[in-house]
Amino acid sequence: MKQLLELLGFLALVQGAMGLLHEFTDWHIGLVQRVGFLEGYEIYASVALVVLAFALFAAAESRKSG
Repeated sequence: MKQLLELLGFLALVQGAMGLLHEFTDWHIGLVQRVGFLEGYEIYASVALVVLAFALFAAAESRKSG
């Protein structure tokens, strides 16, 4: 379970960072800008993904490694 939380946290962190990179550099990377209902809220969604990633890392760290 710990490894699954870490994997999901890593994916959320990467997607959030790529979404922020897309917004500030206009590079066409990441999935956040491709989701239609997030139109106009891409920065908020990317920041939420980064925060979610740190929450998932904290939850993974609180789990026992056994």
